[in-house]
Amino acid sequence: MKLPVLATLISIFAFQICSPAAFAQGRPFPPSIVQGERAEEQGEKDIPPPMTQRRTPDLAKLKQNADELAALAQSVPHEFEQTTKGVLPKDLSDKLKRIEKLAKQLRSQISQ
Repeated sequence: MKLPVLATLISIFAFQICSPAAFAQGRPFPPSIVQGERAEEQGEKDIPPPMTQRRTPDLAKLKQNADELAALAQSVPHEFEQTTKGVLPKDLSDKLKRIEKLAKQLRSQISQ
């Protein structure tokens, strides 16, 4: 009868000693950690938030890029028709790359 009671008391005592709350209450943090956290918090307070200004896109440049993109896009179907005839236009690849580049530039300028 004494053995189960003793085992229960030991398990309760072990649980109280090993619980995370006991570690937090019983052991202070080393001074270097506390000082480091305080310095980090103070440093973050001293640094102002970054000032990001939204750039206004150059409307004339946007229109020029859009017009060039439209012209290139309109010329591509005609060149693809030539590929069905067995002729591969040598500047088709360059036009497609230019279309990609213009589209990417327009997208980034509009989303700013």
